[in-house]
Amino acid sequence: MTQSTPSTPPEITVVLVHGAFADSSSWNGVVEMLQAAGVPVVAVPNPLRSVTIDSAYVTSRLSQIDGPVLLVGHSYGGVVITNAGTSAKNVVGLVYVAGFATDEGESLSDLEANSKDSVLNSSLLPLQYPTGDGQATETEFEINPEFFHEAFAADLPEGQTRVMCATQRPASALAFTEPSGVPAWKTLPACAIVATGDKAAGTDVLRFTADRAGATITELEGSHVIMISQPRAVTDVIMSATTTLA
Repeated sequence: MTQSTPSTPPEITVVLVHGAFADSSSWNGVVEMLQAAGVPVVAVPNPLRSVTIDSAYVTSRLSQIDGPVLLVGHSYGGVVITNAGTSAKNVVGLVYVAGFATDEGESLSDLEANSKDSVLNSSLLPLQYPTGDGQATETEFEINPEFFHEAFAADLPEGQTRVMCATQRPASALAFTEPSGVPAWKTLPACAIVATGDKAAGTDVLRFTADRAGATITELEGSHVIMISQPRAVTDVIMSATTTLA
């Protein structure tokens, strides 16, 4: 008689989603540490065109990953994982890294209007980009170079933030004004990293949304780009979540 052996649970893949004014390279330090620990990881590009478009893109990418996924979002990437995590069937948990855990019908503009900590709105410059419909354009925003260091990454060397500023990716106004859908955090376990010196998203707003989502909160002293300034601490939270949230 052949005795069956317990099956090994499928390995969790960590999927990282960047926020506005950034790209997937903002996760490089975290990716390096996860890979060194043998954790499967993918940093998915975020189109930064609208909540609907960006969430659909990430959902499509998740559907092409075999096995369970821990979905991690930074800043506006938190809005994207909040929506993609509802649509994708293989997401087992959410991690918000200075990320917005929006509720249904809520936009980033709604949340930021109440922040006393954020200075980002007054630091943005409007630009125009073609929609592909004839001569039609839409508005997108970038961070004014004069305020980039203070508003976005005050705990990094100014030389480093000058490079980040020069390579920033503008985000469509629709990313800030389009209402969020049914939030994944209502059905999935979540944890959140709140940066206590966050002048971009606003520490007050991030703490509020994390509390509302019932997330397990870790507070770290640092700026909005806490995953760049403190990749070890952020990686530790993510690795812990692969076991506690799964």
